[in-house]
Amino acid sequence: MMDLKNKKVLVVGLGKSGLAAALFLRHSGAQVTVSDVRSAEALAREIPALLEEGIMVEAGGHGLLTFRRQDLIVVSPGVPLETPALAQAKSFGIPVIGELELAARFMKGRVLAITGSNGKTTTTTLTGGILKANGMPTLVGGNIGVPVVSLIEATTPDSWAVLEVSSFQLETTKEFHPQIAVILNITPDHLDRHGTFENYALAKERIFAVQDAHDALVLNADNPRTAEAAPRARSRVYWFSTRHEVPRGAWVQDGRLVYKPHEGAAVEDVMALEGIHLKGAHNVENVLAAVCAARLAGVPADVARKTIESFQAVEHRLEFVAAINGVAFYNDSKATNVDATAKAIEAFPGGIHLILGGKDKGSDYTTLNELLRARVRAVYTVGAAAAKIETQLRGVVPLQSCKTMEAAVSSAAQAANPGEVVLLAPACSSFDQFENYEHRGRVFKQLVNERRGGSVWQNA
Repeated sequence: MMDLKNKKVLVVGLGKSGLAAALFLRHSGAQVTVSDVRSAEALAREIPALLEEGIMVEAGGHGLLTFRRQDLIVVSPGVPLETPALAQAKSFGIPVIGELELAARFMKGRVLAITGSNGKTTTTTLTGGILKANGMPTLVGGNIGVPVVSLIEATTPDSWAVLEVSSFQLETTKEFHPQIAVILNITPDHLDRHGTFENYALAKERIFAVQDAHDALVLNADNPRTAEAAPRARSRVYWFSTRHEVPRGAWVQDGRLVYKPHEGAAVEDVMALEGIHLKGAHNVENVLAAVCAARLAGVPADVARKTIESFQAVEHRLEFVAAINGVAFYNDSKATNVDATAKAIEAFPGGIHLILGGKDKGSDYTTLNELLRARVRAVYTVGAAAAKIETQLRGVVPLQSCKTMEAAVSSAAQAANPGEVVLLAPACSSFDQFENYEHRGRVFKQLVNERRGGSVWQNA
């Protein structure tokens, strides 16, 4: 455990995790400064509380001298490590870690960490729910919206912290040591930040960098880049697959989800696939991963089954919003990359009116072409990525440039026929027009619900 008393610590980036880290550091006796590129006016809500705690605030940019005068720098996930002030600080030998790594050095108990390009939040929420249903003291947080440092005080030697962790969080880890680690999938994402797909994949692999033979790593046998990670693991590798039997782990067999604890063991029947109420084939993968992780944590299969059968979609993940005049509206605002959008499209047989766009992450939208031709009636583009999307998809599917979410919802709703679907699955981040993907999803839902007035609608 680090001794923070009277240490000079700088927190870079004042998002949710940065704010939580600054307060934790201050309460631990550190002399804390926070630095953010946003103006003092933009930080008007946060600054008074920080000053009241004795935390200094640098707004409107990063001062190089501020960075050089520190014993430790804690960087928020949204801040690139190549930021000049951070690069200079590292060249002077000042330690730079993230909020996840900071928390890892103070947490008690055991950690079950989940990463992947898609499905993290659903799997984390479900896995945490299964452990709680078994009576285990369980905390759920991380990239799911609750900063990990906020969980420290509640951890005990007997507790489980079930954490959603992103590549941004993992790239600054050194001692982060989950007893159970899960990689759901690795597909191209955040290339604007990591530069190459391989850099991104290696950041994901840091989830098991400190594991040893006493720990467990759960991998997707059906995702090539995820499976490639197995030889680099020192931990015990378990698998999940929707396509075939695995040596140990969870898979689908004759329409049922089964689990085998180790090679040579009897196969456990967990549940029928019909008991999974989440839409989309990708959610079967998420459930398999959650079952495997929960069984490794010691939860009986029957407890897992009962929790899964009662589990409903997490907000902004293929969330049903309403049916208006026979048209179903679905909110998948969390589909912030092309692979997630593909999975959302695959959840419907056809008749889709798809809303795409936002802030581009260096994505190749042409990989959607086959699915678009087969299942999508029209694409409605919004946000900063609209021009790139339209260029890459022109001639594949009818396109309508809508610029705003309001125009896209209106146009799609008017064009859709009874029995068809209006789907928000944008394949982009939200930061051009919205605070985050939750804000984007809430705006979409509000716009849909406003259309109920004077319409015949029902909940499906």
